[in-house]
Amino acid sequence: MADSKITSPATIALVNVNDSPAQTWNYLRINDIAFDVPAPQAGRTGAAFNRLPKLFSAIEDGLGAEATRWIERMADGAAYVEVPARTRRDEPVVVAVTDDKPFKDTGVMVREGASVRIIVSTSSRQEATSTVATTAAALRVIAERGAKVEIVQIVASGEGRQHLEAIGVEAADDARVSIRQYALGGAKVALGIAANLAGKSSRIDLTCRYVAGGSELLDINHVVRMRGRDTRSEIQSTGILGDSARKTMRETIDLIHGAKGAKGNEAETVLVTGDGVTNKTLPSILCDEEDVQGNHGATIGSLSPEQIDYLKARGLSEDDIDTLFTRALFDDALNHAEVASARTAVIARGTHVLGDAFEDEALSFSPAEAAGDAEDNTDASSNE
Repeated sequence: MADSKITSPATIALVNVNDSPAQTWNYLRINDIAFDVPAPQAGRTGAAFNRLPKLFSAIEDGLGAEATRWIERMADGAAYVEVPARTRRDEPVVVAVTDDKPFKDTGVMVREGASVRIIVSTSSRQEATSTVATTAAALRVIAERGAKVEIVQIVASGEGRQHLEAIGVEAADDARVSIRQYALGGAKVALGIAANLAGKSSRIDLTCRYVAGGSELLDINHVVRMRGRDTRSEIQSTGILGDSARKTMRETIDLIHGAKGAKGNEAETVLVTGDGVTNKTLPSILCDEEDVQGNHGATIGSLSPEQIDYLKARGLSEDDIDTLFTRALFDDALNHAEVASARTAVIARGTHVLGDAFEDEALSFSPAEAAGDAEDNTDASSNE
């Protein structure tokens, strides 16, 4: 079967985006999502552009192979960054997706015992547009033995914009990977993350925070393959859904045969503030090994009348209460936006959602001065 079908001379349909590893609950239409996206230029297969080394093509990224191949063809070449063994890269690797640079394909090789921070930010003009614009990014990371990788992902698209983003990680023995994911807006957004814990005692800690309002659609897919002995995975997701927002969350921990002593936990907490919200959550534990532990759960609800009365008694209106939780999420994203491009994305989206007061306070707060204002440094392939 073909990877995609042509729907018009200018667009193609991507199907099976964010496909769940376990096909369940088909009647809820929860297993994948489809996108109509711009068609790559005729004859543009990427052969004439910088390409990532072939070993990156085998990395699972949660978004799906079809969507990832489309991103590769749309990107103006690929960027490759290598962190030498037993070194610490002080300057973060910055991947900035904007209206001017809408497609990014990046590979990062973190050699044995090395450490690196990676900041991926997506921003766009916040005003509504009659033409749906599409942006996309793919980041694939190989963490060798004992490597330490920190990833901050900030998605802050505007109204009328759709965005697809994939992160794939391969972790060897004793590698440590930390991912903080912030989904702050966009008309239609699909985010996929997949980690392959192949090495003994490798570990991933994934924290996801999201907010969706209006008629926005947010689709998230987290997949952790636990192959090595004594591997660990911790997935914690929290979000706020208002108005008529629609959200799907798939979280899968796959305990593969041979992963003795592996332990994985996943949990999601959803605060619902709108009557028209549609929330779908699919936490899954797949298991083919006896000596393992896997736990999952989800909590979905609204504030109780007692909680609302408590906050009202302290001078907050119901609108203020909703804003309080949303503001806390944006503040957290701003705290982890270590570079100028990421801060700009958070401030623009936060101002659109929360008003000018957020911008005034955010501009006076600079949490990353010590890290500097590194801009996108992946426009060309590099080996450092």
